Formats: sequence, C-alpha cells, structure tokens
Amino acid sequence: AFMVESASYEGELEIPRIAPEELKPDKLVSFTKAIRGSDPEAWIHFYEDDASFERLWNRPNKYLPLLLRHRGVIAPDFSLYRDMPLVMQYWNVYRSHAVAAWLQKNGIPTIANVRWSDRRTFGVCCEGVPHNSSIAVGSHGCMKLAREREFFSNGLAHIVQALKPRTIIVYGTAPDSVFGQYKASGIEILQFDSEYMITHRKVVD
Repeated sequence: AFMVESASYEGELEIPRIAPEELKPDKLVSFTKAIRGSDPEAWIHFYEDDASFERLWNRPNKYLPLLLRHRGVIAPDFSLYRDMPLVMQYWNVYRSHAVAAWLQKNGIPTIANVRWSDRRTFGVCCEGVPHNSSIAVGSHGCMKLAREREFFSNGLAHIVQALKPRTIIVYGTAPDSVFGQYKASGIEILQFDSEYMITHRKVVD
C-alpha cells in the first residue's frame, strides 16, 4: 500500500496515474543485467520474463538504490496473456502503474509501459497513462505470427487514438507495416533492438 499512498487514480478500477515524462532514453538495459552491473547512463526496462523482476514488486525498497543510479526506468511489463483470467490481467496493469507512480515519487524519471492482450484490455491499459507524452511498448514476440501481429496492431491503433502520444518507445522490431502510419502522422518512434535480436544478429554475423 505504501507504493500508492500519494497516488491519484483513474477509472472504476482505480488504476494509479503516471505523470508525463519529458526525458527519453538513448540506451536501454534489462533489469536483470542492471542488477549484475551495467551502464548507469542506460534506462532500465523490464521486457523479460516476469519471474526476473517479480522481486521488485515483492521488495521494492531493496532495489530503489539500483534504480536511482540509472538515467530512468520504463515501467514494468507484467504479462497480459489472452488466456489469463481477466482479473489477473487487470491486476498486472495495476502493478505496473503502482510501481511507476512510486518510482516517480522517489524522483526517478519513469515512462509508462502500455501492454494489452485483446479488446477486453484496450480500455484499462490506457487508464492512468499520460496523454500527449511518451509511452513505451514491447513488440518482441508480437510480429512473427500473423495472428499475434493483428492483436498487436489493433491494440496499438486504439492506444494511439486514445493517448495521442508524441513519442512511442518500441522494444523490439518496429516494421513500417505496423508503425509507418504513425511515423507519417508525426509521432516519434524510438526503436530499440531486443536482446534476442542482438544475440541473433551476432550469431548470424
């Protein structure tokens, strides 16, 4: 409860609000790598297995000094799977926002991460997210299969319409077939290769 003791909320589910953030990352590092030691100029992201960062939710104060040493944080990317009970999906949206609001309260630049599954989550995933600001999305694993790309594209269209972001930070591939129309409309797309993409490229090279 201490994480949201000074938070404001949005919607019937009372999702914590995340304040707009003007700063933008120029490099990212995963939470797991940051724990082992990494470039403090990088922003920490959570685009990895939930088990890798569940510890932050359970013992946030333990990791606060680590997060304070870095330039900023992309809010946690707790999973939303379409076959999860809907209440669990809502809970994971709440947890991401609660952590983000707490980090901002502690003076850490934090950008909202927007994660959705299907249309049932389109509304709640936008609640508490700042409008006309920067948001982050993870596309890794959402582009290879046509069915997954469709779910991702439909959700992205909804959040762009609802939030009107100035900048979208993309962890993973950002093909023009999905993001091109938003670039053309003037939205800044900041794309960062996933660790899988980097590793695969090294293997190919």
